[in-house]
Amino acid sequence: MRRKVISIIVIILILTISGIVYYRYYFVFGDGTKAGSMNYFVHKGYIFKTYEGRLIQSGIKVAATNTIQSNEFVFSVTDEKVAQKLNSNAGAFLELHYKEYLHTLPWRGVSVFVVDSVISAVPATAK
Repeated sequence: MRRKVISIIVIILILTISGIVYYRYYFVFGDGTKAGSMNYFVHKGYIFKTYEGRLIQSGIKVAATNTIQSNEFVFSVTDEKVAQKLNSNAGAFLELHYKEYLHTLPWRGVSVFVVDSVISAVPATAK
């Protein structure tokens, strides 16, 4: 009887911990589209090489210190094909689809926003 109770408690603990880990690191909190000019895209890291980028969105925002800043969208990329497409479109006006996670993982990148596809890319000269 005691062994059965311990087994049930262990199973409940494993399921609870698994659920928490899934929710914190793998649950897609949101997804959407961002558009702007990409001015930064790099493959970096010590152990886990990840793709990181920055999209400058049109418009301005006023910070709490009353300074004017551009809207920046900092993102990571996990798919090699998407990374190649972004790398070949540096400086272009891009529309990107992304997924937002609650927390980062070292092999997924440093941002909670992970770009999973390029919707469109218009070269800077054609704009």
